[in-house]
Amino acid sequence: MPRAEGFVTGLVLAAGGSARLGRPKQLLPLGDTTLLGHVLSVARRCPFDQLLCVVGGAAEQVRTEVDFAGVQVVENPGFGAGCSSSIAAAMDSLDTRATVLVLMLGDQPSVRTSAVESLLAGRAGAPLAACAYSDGRGHPLAFARTAFDELRSLHGDKAVWKLMDRYGEAVADIPVDGRIPRDVDTWEDYEAVRTDFAQATGATALR
Repeated sequence: MPRAEGFVTGLVLAAGGSARLGRPKQLLPLGDTTLLGHVLSVARRCPFDQLLCVVGGAAEQVRTEVDFAGVQVVENPGFGAGCSSSIAAAMDSLDTRATVLVLMLGDQPSVRTSAVESLLAGRAGAPLAACAYSDGRGHPLAFARTAFDELRSLHGDKAVWKLMDRYGEAVADIPVDGRIPRDVDTWEDYEAVRTDFAQATGATALR
């Protein structure tokens, strides 16, 4: 596995309340694991020196049913305030040696380790970096230590994207093959992800 310069922390955001699904999306079956379990398995293969995961909605059940081996779990009781509250909740758990933070979404199982590797290899010291897919900018995102204080002070669900807008041309867009990975917010999203996963793995059925 390629190693990045400095100390890299990976942060998986998985605190959502799954209001549109009516059940914890973190625990939806995907292959032989769960949606979040799959994302964490991808994250474990990335060149991270530290791996954090923020939980919130159905936290006790998620902690019980997901394999968090090798992952430092942070609980965000204020997860209803949006993704930025989960980022802020995790910042105090960052290793003091961290020089780069990579943000991943716990409901985006189609992200590949190669995307993270390309992101880290291509950022070339930029304060912020994003994956440039064929249809636009998407996660994972990378933040240099110089942006950590701003991450702590974000508010609202779209605050990360507003931060990237403020940085303008200082953001490094790193080319990554394919389209922006799908978020799982609805049952339609979940069925599409299951179909994509089955095609990618050659599985005939997912339970």
